[in-house]
Amino acid sequence: MKAIVLLCCFFIGRQVLFAQQGNPNYNKALADSLGADKYGMKMYVFVILKTGSNTNTDKTKLDGLFRGHMENITKLASSGKLVVAGPFKKNDRSFRGIFILNVKTTAEALELLDKDPAIKEKVLEAEILEWYGSAALPMYLPFHDKVGEQKP
Repeated sequence: MKAIVLLCCFFIGRQVLFAQQGNPNYNKALADSLGADKYGMKMYVFVILKTGSNTNTDKTKLDGLFRGHMENITKLASSGKLVVAGPFKKNDRSFRGIFILNVKTTAEALELLDKDPAIKEKVLEAEILEWYGSAALPMYLPFHDKVGEQKP
Protein backbone atom coordinates (compact mmCIF):
# COMPACT_ATOMS: atom_id res chain seq x y z
CA MET A 1 0.00 0.00 0.00
CA LYS A 2 2.81 2.37 0.93
CA ALA A 3 4.53 1.65 -2.40
CA ILE A 4 1.35 2.47 -4.34
CA VAL A 5 0.97 5.82 -2.52
CA LEU A 6 4.63 6.69 -3.16
CA LEU A 7 4.30 5.71 -6.81
CA CYS A 8 1.19 7.90 -7.20
CA CYS A 9 2.96 10.82 -5.51
CA PHE A 10 5.92 10.37 -7.87
CA PHE A 11 3.74 10.46 -11.00
CA ILE A 12 1.66 13.41 -9.79
CA GLY A 13 4.82 15.33 -8.83
CA ARG A 14 6.36 14.55 -12.22
CA GLN A 15 3.26 15.86 -14.04
CA VAL A 16 3.28 19.09 -12.02
CA LEU A 17 7.00 19.58 -12.67
CA PHE A 18 6.70 19.10 -16.44
CA ALA A 19 3.49 21.13 -16.68
CA GLN A 20 5.25 24.16 -15.21
CA GLN A 21 8.37 24.18 -17.35
CA GLY A 22 9.34 27.51 -18.83
CA ASN A 23 9.68 28.32 -22.50
CA PRO A 24 13.32 28.07 -23.63
CA ASN A 25 12.59 30.60 -26.43
CA TYR A 26 11.17 33.23 -24.06
CA ASN A 27 12.47 36.76 -24.68
CA LYS A 28 11.52 38.95 -21.72
CA ALA A 29 12.49 42.23 -23.42
CA LEU A 30 10.35 41.41 -26.46
CA ALA A 31 7.44 40.21 -24.31
CA ASP A 32 7.57 43.39 -22.24
CA SER A 33 7.78 45.62 -25.32
CA LEU A 34 4.64 43.97 -26.72
CA GLY A 35 2.69 44.05 -23.45
CA ALA A 36 2.54 40.25 -23.19
CA ASP A 37 1.30 38.42 -20.12
CA LYS A 38 2.99 35.22 -18.91
CA TYR A 39 1.31 33.26 -21.71
CA GLY A 40 2.48 35.65 -24.44
CA MET A 41 -1.05 37.01 -24.84
CA LYS A 42 -2.81 40.35 -24.35
CA MET A 43 -6.20 41.98 -24.72
CA TYR A 44 -7.25 43.73 -27.94
CA VAL A 45 -10.52 45.19 -29.16
CA PHE A 46 -12.11 43.18 -31.99
CA VAL A 47 -14.43 45.17 -34.25
CA ILE A 48 -16.92 43.71 -36.70
CA LEU A 49 -17.95 46.27 -39.29
CA LYS A 50 -21.50 45.83 -40.58
CA THR A 51 -23.65 47.65 -43.08
CA GLY A 52 -24.91 50.77 -41.33
CA SER A 53 -28.25 52.54 -41.34
CA ASN A 54 -27.21 55.24 -43.86
CA THR A 55 -28.67 54.15 -47.20
CA ASN A 56 -27.33 57.10 -49.22
CA THR A 57 -26.59 55.95 -52.77
CA ASP A 58 -24.76 59.08 -54.00
CA LYS A 59 -21.66 57.49 -55.55
CA THR A 60 -19.49 60.60 -55.16
CA LYS A 61 -20.39 60.91 -51.46
CA LEU A 62 -19.84 57.19 -50.81
CA ASP A 63 -16.51 57.20 -52.69
CA GLY A 64 -15.35 60.07 -50.50
CA LEU A 65 -16.44 58.31 -47.29
CA PHE A 66 -14.67 55.09 -48.25
CA ARG A 67 -11.55 56.98 -49.33
CA GLY A 68 -11.55 58.55 -45.86
CA HIS A 69 -12.17 55.10 -44.35
CA MET A 70 -9.05 53.73 -46.11
CA GLU A 71 -6.99 56.77 -45.07
CA ASN A 72 -8.09 56.22 -41.48
CA ILE A 73 -7.06 52.56 -41.67
CA THR A 74 -3.60 53.59 -42.91
CA LYS A 75 -3.27 56.18 -40.14
CA LEU A 76 -4.33 53.72 -37.43
CA ALA A 77 -1.94 51.03 -38.72
CA SER A 78 0.95 53.52 -38.90
CA SER A 79 0.34 54.57 -35.30
CA GLY A 80 0.28 50.95 -34.08
CA LYS A 81 -3.37 51.14 -33.01
CA LEU A 82 -4.64 48.84 -35.78
CA VAL A 83 -3.08 45.40 -36.19
CA VAL A 84 -5.58 43.66 -38.47
CA ALA A 85 -8.09 45.00 -40.98
CA GLY A 86 -9.86 43.48 -43.91
CA PRO A 87 -13.15 43.07 -45.70
CA PHE A 88 -15.45 40.07 -45.80
CA LYS A 89 -16.84 38.66 -49.01
CA LYS A 90 -20.52 39.41 -49.57
CA ASN A 91 -22.55 37.50 -46.98
CA ASP A 92 -26.07 37.21 -45.59
CA ARG A 93 -25.15 38.77 -42.21
CA SER A 94 -24.28 42.26 -43.52
CA PHE A 95 -20.73 41.82 -42.19
CA ARG A 96 -18.44 44.13 -44.15
CA GLY A 97 -15.04 43.78 -42.42
CA ILE A 98 -13.02 43.52 -39.25
CA PHE A 99 -10.50 45.52 -37.26
CA ILE A 100 -8.36 44.29 -34.41
CA LEU A 101 -7.36 47.36 -32.46
CA ASN A 102 -4.30 47.45 -30.22
CA VAL A 103 -5.93 49.49 -27.46
CA LYS A 104 -6.59 48.87 -23.79
CA THR A 105 -10.27 49.85 -23.56
CA THR A 106 -13.43 49.81 -25.61
CA ALA A 107 -13.75 53.55 -24.85
CA GLU A 108 -10.42 54.16 -26.60
CA ALA A 109 -11.61 52.02 -29.52
CA LEU A 110 -14.84 54.04 -29.79
CA GLU A 111 -12.82 57.26 -29.84
CA LEU A 112 -10.71 55.94 -32.75
CA LEU A 113 -13.71 54.59 -34.64
CA ASP A 114 -15.52 57.92 -34.34
CA LYS A 115 -12.78 59.44 -36.55
CA ASP A 116 -13.60 57.05 -39.41
CA PRO A 117 -15.86 58.92 -41.87
CA ALA A 118 -17.74 55.79 -43.04
CA ILE A 119 -18.54 54.88 -39.43
CA LYS A 120 -19.27 58.46 -38.39
CA GLU A 121 -21.75 58.83 -41.27
CA LYS A 122 -23.30 55.42 -40.41
CA VAL A 123 -22.48 53.80 -43.75
CA LEU A 124 -20.71 51.25 -41.56
CA GLU A 125 -21.67 50.24 -38.03
CA ALA A 126 -19.15 48.85 -35.54
CA GLU A 127 -19.81 45.96 -33.16
CA ILE A 128 -17.08 45.91 -30.49
CA LEU A 129 -15.79 42.98 -28.43
CA GLU A 130 -12.78 42.50 -26.18
CA TRP A 131 -10.48 39.80 -27.57
CA TYR A 132 -7.53 37.92 -26.06
CA GLY A 133 -4.83 37.05 -28.59
CA SER A 134 -1.11 36.72 -29.16
CA ALA A 135 0.86 39.78 -28.09
CA ALA A 136 3.08 39.15 -31.14
CA LEU A 137 0.21 39.88 -33.56
CA PRO A 138 1.44 43.41 -34.42
CA MET A 139 4.79 42.01 -35.53
CA TYR A 140 3.42 40.93 -38.91
CA LEU A 141 2.67 44.52 -40.00
CA PRO A 142 6.19 45.42 -41.22
CA PHE A 143 6.04 42.41 -43.55
CA HIS A 144 2.63 43.29 -44.96
CA ASP A 145 4.11 46.31 -46.72
CA LYS A 146 6.58 44.00 -48.48
CA VAL A 147 4.00 41.63 -49.98
CA GLY A 148 1.45 44.03 -51.47
CA GLU A 149 2.24 45.10 -55.02
CA GLN A 150 -0.25 48.00 -54.86
CA LYS A 151 -1.66 50.13 -52.07
CA PRO A 152 -5.48 50.25 -51.77
